[in-house]
Amino acid sequence: MKNVRNQVQIIGRLGRDVELKTTQGDKKLANMNVAVNRYYTNAIGQKVENTDWFRVVAWGKMAENMANILHKGDEVMIQGRLATRSYEDKNKILQYVTEIVAEQFLFITSPKQVVAS
Repeated sequence: MKNVRNQVQIIGRLGRDVELKTTQGDKKLANMNVAVNRYYTNAIGQKVENTDWFRVVAWGKMAENMANILHKGDEVMIQGRLATRSYEDKNKILQYVTEIVAEQFLFITSPKQVVAS
């Protein structure tokens, strides 16, 4: 396969406010969790809703922009790539984390903007 890209796009709601940090090298890092609902019909014909949670990180100016614009409950589209990293936990056990590294985002709506009918 030619030109295969590691690309992912999700639309969901932030589970909490964006957490903005500054690394030791003075780079900005944003962490957030995005909930994406999916629906299916089970074996007895009932509609079932499940929520998948995705960890998202962003760097630099995008991280700062996300922290300034996005808040808990906001609906957002994230486009980026999947990345897996590892670290040792406090018990010296190697842990693996898969996350979306954001390359673009689009603020869609805030729960405050939704008007009940």
